[in-house]
Amino acid sequence: MPNIAVVDMAGKSVGEITLSDAIFGIEPNAVVMHMAVVNYLANNRQGTQSTLTRTEVSGGGKKPWRQKGTGHARQGSTRAPQWRHGGIVHAPKPRDYSYSLNKKVRQLALKSALSDKVLTGNMIVLDALNLDSYKTKTVVDCLKAIGAGKKTLIVLEDNNAFAVKSIANIKGVKSAQVNTINTYDIINADTLVMVKGAALKLEEVYA
Repeated sequence: MPNIAVVDMAGKSVGEITLSDAIFGIEPNAVVMHMAVVNYLANNRQGTQSTLTRTEVSGGGKKPWRQKGTGHARQGSTRAPQWRHGGIVHAPKPRDYSYSLNKKVRQLALKSALSDKVLTGNMIVLDALNLDSYKTKTVVDCLKAIGAGKKTLIVLEDNNAFAVKSIANIKGVKSAQVNTINTYDIINADTLVMVKGAALKLEEVYA
Protein backbone atom coordinates (compact mmCIF):
# COMPACT_ATOMS: atom_id res chain seq x y z
CA MET A 1 0.00 0.00 0.00
CA PRO A 2 1.39 3.44 -0.92
CA ASN A 3 2.33 5.67 1.99
CA ILE A 4 2.22 9.44 1.46
CA ALA A 5 3.27 12.20 3.82
CA VAL A 6 0.47 14.45 5.06
CA VAL A 7 1.32 18.16 5.14
CA ASP A 8 -0.38 21.18 6.69
CA MET A 9 -1.11 24.50 4.97
CA ALA A 10 2.39 25.72 5.84
CA GLY A 11 3.96 22.77 4.03
CA LYS A 12 5.16 21.03 7.18
CA SER A 13 4.81 17.26 7.51
CA VAL A 14 2.22 16.32 10.15
CA GLY A 15 2.11 12.57 9.62
CA GLU A 16 1.58 9.87 7.03
CA ILE A 17 -1.39 8.24 5.37
CA THR A 18 -1.61 4.71 3.99
CA LEU A 19 -3.68 4.72 0.82
CA SER A 20 -5.70 1.83 -0.57
CA ASP A 21 -4.01 -0.25 -3.27
CA ALA A 22 -7.41 -0.74 -4.92
CA ILE A 23 -7.63 2.98 -5.73
CA PHE A 24 -4.19 4.54 -5.51
CA GLY A 25 -1.96 1.56 -6.24
CA ILE A 26 -3.20 -0.14 -9.42
CA GLU A 27 -1.31 -0.35 -12.71
CA PRO A 28 -2.51 2.70 -14.71
CA ASN A 29 -4.47 1.72 -17.81
CA ALA A 30 -3.62 4.31 -20.50
CA VAL A 31 -6.24 3.03 -22.97
CA VAL A 32 -9.10 3.35 -20.51
CA MET A 33 -7.92 6.80 -19.38
CA HIS A 34 -7.88 7.93 -23.02
CA MET A 35 -11.43 6.64 -23.47
CA ALA A 36 -12.57 8.59 -20.39
CA VAL A 37 -10.91 11.81 -21.56
CA VAL A 38 -12.44 11.58 -25.06
CA ASN A 39 -15.84 10.90 -23.49
CA TYR A 40 -15.52 13.90 -21.15
CA LEU A 41 -14.57 16.26 -23.98
CA ALA A 42 -17.34 14.93 -26.24
CA ASN A 43 -19.94 15.38 -23.50
CA ASN A 44 -18.85 19.00 -23.07
CA ARG A 45 -19.23 19.89 -26.75
CA GLN A 46 -22.06 22.34 -27.38
CA GLY A 47 -22.88 20.98 -30.81
CA THR A 48 -24.51 24.29 -31.86
CA GLN A 49 -22.73 24.61 -35.22
CA SER A 50 -25.13 25.29 -38.08
CA THR A 51 -24.84 26.45 -41.69
CA LEU A 52 -27.43 26.73 -44.46
CA THR A 53 -28.11 24.16 -47.15
CA ARG A 54 -29.34 25.10 -50.64
CA THR A 55 -32.94 24.76 -49.47
CA GLU A 56 -32.41 27.30 -46.67
CA VAL A 57 -30.47 30.16 -48.31
CA SER A 58 -32.56 33.00 -49.68
CA GLY A 59 -33.13 33.54 -53.41
CA GLY A 60 -32.61 31.22 -56.31
CA GLY A 61 -36.24 30.49 -57.00
CA LYS A 62 -36.00 31.07 -60.74
CA LYS A 63 -34.04 28.92 -63.20
CA PRO A 64 -31.18 31.24 -64.31
CA TRP A 65 -31.43 30.33 -68.01
CA ARG A 66 -33.15 27.81 -70.22
CA GLN A 67 -32.00 24.21 -70.20
CA LYS A 68 -30.54 24.03 -73.72
CA GLY A 69 -29.04 26.21 -76.39
CA THR A 70 -27.16 28.82 -74.31
CA GLY A 71 -23.69 27.26 -74.30
CA HIS A 72 -23.75 27.31 -70.50
CA ALA A 73 -23.89 24.28 -68.29
CA ARG A 74 -27.43 23.51 -67.24
CA GLN A 75 -28.44 25.14 -63.94
CA GLY A 76 -31.59 24.88 -61.92
CA SER A 77 -30.89 27.45 -59.19
CA THR A 78 -28.41 30.20 -58.37
CA ARG A 79 -28.32 28.91 -54.83
CA ALA A 80 -26.72 25.56 -55.68
CA PRO A 81 -23.43 24.91 -53.80
CA GLN A 82 -21.19 25.84 -56.75
CA TRP A 83 -22.67 29.35 -56.95
CA ARG A 84 -21.56 32.36 -54.91
CA HIS A 85 -23.94 32.75 -51.97
CA GLY A 86 -25.06 29.18 -52.60
CA GLY A 87 -25.83 26.64 -49.91
CA ILE A 88 -23.29 24.39 -48.17
CA VAL A 89 -22.95 20.73 -49.19
CA HIS A 90 -23.60 18.38 -46.24
CA ALA A 91 -23.97 21.42 -43.98
CA PRO A 92 -23.19 20.84 -40.28
CA LYS A 93 -26.31 21.03 -38.14
CA PRO A 94 -26.88 21.11 -34.36
CA ARG A 95 -26.32 17.69 -32.85
CA ASP A 96 -25.65 16.01 -29.53
CA TYR A 97 -22.11 14.62 -29.25
CA SER A 98 -22.55 13.11 -25.79
CA TYR A 99 -22.45 9.39 -25.08
CA SER A 100 -22.02 7.26 -21.98
CA LEU A 101 -19.26 4.93 -20.87
CA ASN A 102 -19.71 1.72 -18.93
CA LYS A 103 -19.59 2.34 -15.16
CA LYS A 104 -16.70 -0.08 -14.65
CA VAL A 105 -14.71 1.64 -17.40
CA ARG A 106 -15.26 5.06 -15.78
CA GLN A 107 -14.19 3.76 -12.38
CA LEU A 108 -11.10 2.04 -13.78
CA ALA A 109 -10.11 5.24 -15.59
CA LEU A 110 -10.49 7.27 -12.38
CA LYS A 111 -8.45 4.79 -10.34
CA SER A 112 -5.79 4.67 -13.06
CA ALA A 113 -5.50 8.47 -13.07
CA LEU A 114 -5.22 8.59 -9.26
CA SER A 115 -2.65 5.79 -9.22
CA ASP A 116 -0.64 7.54 -11.93
CA LYS A 117 -0.43 10.72 -9.82
CA VAL A 118 0.82 8.69 -6.84
CA LEU A 119 3.26 6.75 -9.02
CA THR A 120 4.78 9.91 -10.53
CA GLY A 121 4.92 11.73 -7.21
CA ASN A 122 2.47 14.43 -8.29
CA MET A 123 -0.07 13.90 -5.51
CA ILE A 124 0.03 15.87 -2.26
CA VAL A 125 -2.14 15.01 0.73
CA LEU A 126 -3.19 18.10 2.69
CA ASP A 127 -4.22 17.68 6.31
CA ALA A 128 -7.05 20.23 5.97
CA LEU A 129 -7.95 23.40 4.08
CA ASN A 130 -9.43 25.54 6.84
CA LEU A 131 -10.92 28.82 5.62
CA ASP A 132 -13.45 30.85 7.58
CA SER A 133 -13.75 33.59 4.95
CA TYR A 134 -12.99 34.25 1.27
CA LYS A 135 -9.17 34.29 1.34
CA THR A 136 -7.60 33.71 -2.07
CA LYS A 137 -4.19 34.82 -0.80
CA THR A 138 -4.30 32.14 1.91
CA VAL A 139 -4.83 29.44 -0.70
CA VAL A 140 -2.08 30.89 -2.95
CA ASP A 141 0.36 30.90 -0.01
CA CYS A 142 -0.65 27.33 0.87
CA LEU A 143 -0.04 26.09 -2.70
CA LYS A 144 3.39 27.75 -2.74
CA ALA A 145 4.28 26.22 0.63
CA ILE A 146 3.38 22.68 -0.39
CA GLY A 147 5.06 23.00 -3.81
CA ALA A 148 2.02 22.64 -6.07
CA GLY A 149 2.39 23.14 -9.83
CA LYS A 150 0.88 25.87 -12.02
CA LYS A 151 -2.09 23.67 -12.91
CA THR A 152 -3.48 22.17 -9.72
CA LEU A 153 -6.61 20.23 -8.86
CA ILE A 154 -7.67 20.49 -5.21
CA VAL A 155 -10.06 17.75 -4.06
CA LEU A 156 -12.14 18.90 -1.10
CA GLU A 157 -13.92 16.77 1.46
CA ASP A 158 -17.14 18.79 1.34
CA ASN A 159 -18.67 21.80 -0.36
CA ASN A 160 -16.89 24.54 1.60
CA ALA A 161 -18.12 27.74 -0.07
CA PHE A 162 -15.19 29.77 1.26
CA ALA A 163 -12.66 27.30 -0.15
CA VAL A 164 -14.45 26.83 -3.49
CA LYS A 165 -14.74 30.56 -4.24
CA SER A 166 -11.24 31.34 -3.01
CA ILE A 167 -9.80 28.62 -5.29
CA ALA A 168 -11.91 29.79 -8.25
CA ASN A 169 -10.06 33.14 -8.25
CA ILE A 170 -6.67 31.51 -8.91
CA LYS A 171 -5.63 30.99 -12.53
CA GLY A 172 -4.86 27.35 -13.35
CA VAL A 173 -6.26 26.05 -10.06
CA LYS A 174 -9.52 24.10 -9.90
CA SER A 175 -11.48 22.49 -7.09
CA ALA A 176 -13.57 19.33 -7.00
CA GLN A 177 -15.32 17.12 -4.49
CA VAL A 178 -15.39 13.37 -4.15
CA ASN A 179 -18.67 13.18 -6.07
CA THR A 180 -17.56 15.55 -8.88
CA ILE A 181 -13.97 14.42 -9.46
CA ASN A 182 -13.27 13.11 -12.96
CA THR A 183 -10.43 11.54 -14.92
CA TYR A 184 -9.91 14.51 -17.27
CA ASP A 185 -9.33 17.03 -14.45
CA ILE A 186 -6.87 14.69 -12.71
CA ILE A 187 -4.83 14.09 -15.87
CA ASN A 188 -4.99 17.75 -16.91
CA ALA A 189 -3.52 18.93 -13.60
CA ASP A 190 0.22 19.07 -12.95
CA THR A 191 -0.40 18.46 -9.25
CA LEU A 192 -3.25 16.72 -7.44
CA VAL A 193 -3.80 18.15 -3.96
CA MET A 194 -6.04 15.82 -1.98
CA VAL A 195 -7.45 16.86 1.38
CA LYS A 196 -6.99 13.95 3.78
CA GLY A 197 -10.72 13.63 4.46
CA ALA A 198 -11.45 13.48 0.72
CA ALA A 199 -8.91 10.66 0.27
CA LEU A 200 -10.64 8.64 2.99
CA LYS A 201 -14.05 9.31 1.42
CA LEU A 202 -12.76 8.16 -1.98
CA GLU A 203 -11.66 4.90 -0.42
CA GLU A 204 -15.12 4.41 1.09
CA VAL A 205 -16.84 5.03 -2.23
CA TYR A 206 -14.55 3.15 -4.66
CA ALA A 207 -12.62 0.56 -2.64
